[in-house]
Amino acid sequence: MAKHGRKYSEAFEKIDRDNKYTPLEAVTMAKELSYANFDETVELHARLGVDPRHAEQIVRDLVNLPHGLGKTVRVLVFAQGEDAQAARDAGADYIADGDDLINKIKDGWFEFDIAIATPNMMGKVGVLGPILGPRGMMPNPKAGTMIPGEDLPRVIEESKSGRIEYRVDKTANIHVPIGKVSFTAEQLHDNMSALMESIVSNRPPSTKGV
Repeated sequence: MAKHGRKYSEAFEKIDRDNKYTPLEAVTMAKELSYANFDETVELHARLGVDPRHAEQIVRDLVNLPHGLGKTVRVLVFAQGEDAQAARDAGADYIADGDDLINKIKDGWFEFDIAIATPNMMGKVGVLGPILGPRGMMPNPKAGTMIPGEDLPRVIEESKSGRIEYRVDKTANIHVPIGKVSFTAEQLHDNMSALMESIVSNRPPSTKGV
């Protein structure tokens, strides 16, 4: 059996395993019981009761968290010409308008958190599928990251301000960050509420139970 340190044990003892805490109580406790010497990320983990083996029960969506994630999001945009300039003006951190950055990614460069592409660049970006796909970073329409040029400013702004994507895993659970321990309990609660509203609204009609 794994042994835990004193701080972990002290925090664990403060949790009543038989009590069903309200969301606000839960995020308040997450703040109070944090003992790391850095600003920890607060995550929400949920069992959805779906069967992800069936395509119609794959739960995924994009959510704009009202208070963001408390971290700097580095955005890479694959675009050319006027679209590339629009992305620069909108605050994109990196612009891949040719082969240089694509080759750099092939060589192991990953100094970005989200990749966005315009449709006319997907012919070039497609070669990165085996690299970006497993990381969940490959631009695609369902994730809202393969978009026409006129949507670049909006999506870049949303990405930097706290837009997240969630997707149920093969065990029918989701794991999503909702902020930092340094957030107020109310901010964490607002972010959690926005996420849960999205999850509930995306409940597959074929799902039984909760």
